[in-house]
Amino acid sequence: MSPDEIAKAHHKTFEEIRHVEENEAEYWLARELAPVLGYGSWDRFTGVIEKAAIACKNSGQNSDDHFSYTEKLIWLGSGATREVQDLKLSRYACYLIVQNGDPTKPVIANGQTYFAIQTRRQEIGDEKAFANLTEDQRRLMLRHDMAHHNKALVLAAKNAGVETSMDYAIFQNHGYQGLYGGLGAKDIHARKGLKKSQGILDHMGSTELAANLFRATQTEEKLRRDEIKGKIAANKVHRDVGAKVRQTIKDLGGTMPENLPTPDKSIKQIESAKKKALSPEE
Repeated sequence: MSPDEIAKAHHKTFEEIRHVEENEAEYWLARELAPVLGYGSWDRFTGVIEKAAIACKNSGQNSDDHFSYTEKLIWLGSGATREVQDLKLSRYACYLIVQNGDPTKPVIANGQTYFAIQTRRQEIGDEKAFANLTEDQRRLMLRHDMAHHNKALVLAAKNAGVETSMDYAIFQNHGYQGLYGGLGAKDIHARKGLKKSQGILDHMGSTELAANLFRATQTEEKLRRDEIKGKIAANKVHRDVGAKVRQTIKDLGGTMPENLPTPDKSIKQIESAKKKALSPEE
């Protein structure tokens, strides 16, 4: 079989062992995934699962949402049965498992491709839904995502040696300086004409929020992937990533983030109006 034919066969197998619950949530069972990935020993495979669960936690995710214990009935050679512990794995959990698997196994590379493709398909679906949202709805969604990924960025930065509140403020400032062409948090705050109590992120439009979200996610991933150590090195990574995002915007002919308009309404005002609209009239 050619490499393409082998990849297609593996992808078909990954699809065949996928389970779908009544609420349409998909999952894979670890004991079914292990042999597909070339692991004949359950003990060896649990070691890979443990590494994947740690990576999940380090990314700021709740590992229980992606790795959940269950029981599986297996047949013994005598014809009898017994229950063994198994794990229900989300697509993200499977992706982390193949990322932490034995790189010498060809099926591991095919697994990485398969789960990356499946994740991208979901993202495309999300993009279609995103296109139908109003600007205020887009801002709310992106601001929520920003809050979530900033938590993961805090953890990654802390693991790199960014420990105190002051350290993190400096670290964040480097990211802004890279993305905003040298402007720091105070400069951006002043440029937007904000009061001291008003946060920068709450006064960004969806395009500006998206640029900052990309900066945060790529910095968090690079800190973890490259195992960056030391505050100075972490600050440089954040600034370099911000600068690369800025260069990408420039290459695409986009508007630099510091030149994007500041919305009239803050995120808090949008949230307040939303709650008021949803609350029953007195």
